[in-house]
Amino acid sequence: MECISVFDMLKIGVGPSSSHTLGPWRAAERWISELKEDDLFEKVTQIKVHVYGSLSLTGKGHATDIAIVLGLSGADPEYFPLEEMDGIVKKIKEDAILNFNNEKPIPFNFKESIVFHRDFLPFHANGMTFEATLASGEKREETYYSIGGGFVVKEELIHAKENLKTLKTFPFPTRNGSELLSYCEQENKSISEIVLENERSLRTDEEIDKELQRIWETMLECMFIGCHTEGNLPGGLNVRRRAFDTHKKLIGDLPYDTPQEWLETIRKTEVKFRQILKWVGCFAIAVNEVNASLGRVVTAPTNGSAGVIPAVLMYYLVIDNHQASFKEIKQFLLVAGEIGSIFKKGATISAAMGGCQAEIGVSSAMAAGALTELMGGTPEQVLMAAEIAMEHHLGLTCDPIGGLVQVPCIERNSMGAIKAINAAELAIDSDPKNAKVPLDKVVNTMWETAKDMNSKYKETSEGGLAVGVHLSDC
Repeated sequence: MECISVFDMLKIGVGPSSSHTLGPWRAAERWISELKEDDLFEKVTQIKVHVYGSLSLTGKGHATDIAIVLGLSGADPEYFPLEEMDGIVKKIKEDAILNFNNEKPIPFNFKESIVFHRDFLPFHANGMTFEATLASGEKREETYYSIGGGFVVKEELIHAKENLKTLKTFPFPTRNGSELLSYCEQENKSISEIVLENERSLRTDEEIDKELQRIWETMLECMFIGCHTEGNLPGGLNVRRRAFDTHKKLIGDLPYDTPQEWLETIRKTEVKFRQILKWVGCFAIAVNEVNASLGRVVTAPTNGSAGVIPAVLMYYLVIDNHQASFKEIKQFLLVAGEIGSIFKKGATISAAMGGCQAEIGVSSAMAAGALTELMGGTPEQVLMAAEIAMEHHLGLTCDPIGGLVQVPCIERNSMGAIKAINAAELAIDSDPKNAKVPLDKVVNTMWETAKDMNSKYKETSEGGLAVGVHLSDC
């Protein structure tokens, strides 16, 4: 059975897109690793990368070419100093030389060595082929698919499980919500407790806590940066950053220096009812403005939907429970990751395959379920909240203007966060026995909707707002 860790669903990476940026970046790293395993790395004299389908149609707006180049250069998206990005790319363009894995300089023409093809490869909308010319003149190719959330595979989507690194079989492996609930009932445990037992089969408690803390700190820092950065986003749409202005009005002149001090300052602020919506929207938008400017975010489950989960978690910390600590943060992230994995196994988290319901819809469901457990909800209510959140995102298209993860993507994170909170409140006040739609049914319905959706509404910028509004109009 496919075992997906919380740390597969919540990955630290660079914006603006997990499918179009982080995925190609990781694919380049994987290709280098495979070349080395086959003793071919030192024999490579030239490189060419072919990008297909949705990955190509919106690739430049998503910085796919930059991500590929950085991956080929040996930079790690989790730790690479982002302030060095422009310099590295500029030098490659000027010198027409790429330092392959930071070990071996080879010729590389930025415009000719990455080829964008409008046609689609058969297995997934986000396909790419890495081509190496060896010293003997022989060519070697490998094709990869970026299937959402930074996951990279070499097979079609339905065989994706064969490409995942599964160190062990989980003690409580789940394919769907029904199996998860049966474990909760059988073991008399909450969802977060079941998930924690699964994670313990892969890591020690110390490793789990350390990594979850790092994920949370990245989320918090991302919100902090977004709320304190002014100006317009890059890309040509001239979208003004809004989190800065909203935050300034909300926080006033209260003093703080670090992200953690900022969090505590907000907790001490008297928040009026109407301001709750503004704070949640501000948190979500801040994250995705950082994402849109090639900043570091946590895929949750994707970069395009990275703002929903931190915004809802911040809502709990600064509005709902001022005494909450890392214990509650850990609980929230464990539940969110498990719900995301259920959608990945039963449907998709790739907008190129399922539209924005696969990104904002899934992130909203993840956040809704996680918030519900923190609010004292039963496992049944947790899954009910996740179902409610997704139910009201079904059919949501992905039509980014100019291929940029800005309009309508940034605002959608705010909407997804608010819907998640609403879904949690509805579930807490409901008896799951009266629910008409179980989570597994909505997961299946989402996948059927994805398959029926016209391809031009799946992250191609060939339909919807992307054709109704042009860069020249902005």
